[in-house]
Amino acid sequence: MKIKLEEKVLSENDKIANQNRDLFKEKNLYVINIISSPGAGKTSILEKFLYKLSPDITAYVLIGDVQTENDARRIQDAGYDARQIITGGACHLNAQMIGKNVESIDLERLDMLIIENVGNLVCPAAYDLGEDDKIVVLSVTEGEDKPIKYPAIFNKATLMLLHKVDLLPHLKFDKKKAIDYALAVNAQLKVIETSCVTGEGFDELFQWVRSNINMKKARKHKV
Repeated sequence: MKIKLEEKVLSENDKIANQNRDLFKEKNLYVINIISSPGAGKTSILEKFLYKLSPDITAYVLIGDVQTENDARRIQDAGYDARQIITGGACHLNAQMIGKNVESIDLERLDMLIIENVGNLVCPAAYDLGEDDKIVVLSVTEGEDKPIKYPAIFNKATLMLLHKVDLLPHLKFDKKKAIDYALAVNAQLKVIETSCVTGEGFDELFQWVRSNINMKKARKHKV
């Protein structure tokens, strides 16, 4: 019974996710879904990324959390458009939450929608939100075996950010092993090493995002 219920929930979610995807395609909007363990640094990455974002790219941030609006306030205080989605106990965002929240956002003026999921490597992997790309963040303060312990999200992600690399000299974290594990799960996974302290990797991340935005616009013009 539990399996059947889960299948029904995911089926309904996928239906709404496809509706979201159709809407985003119609609005020519590039959408990313950022997923990590709690404390891996998703919000700090967003603050740094948005600071480096070119003025010709407009973005809106939806942030999921079980309680509090602290993370959305951090993004808003930095001068960017953001909204908190409080799940009230759910360990992930779902497609309905995204669909409901974008109803009141002027998508026409945006190039990009950024979704910061609830801190969790398990549940968010199962829920399609209608995004173009999933980005998984692995902090070097975690175990290097996370990709093989939680393979679903690393398998579904397009990009892995190996974060807080400025701390590597002070840790026993095996960077090569972590990357090898991730690529063993998903050979197509792109890896960028990042640090909010030194700024390492953020130019490459910005160029990757810009390239994806441009490709989406180009596809629309060909239609």
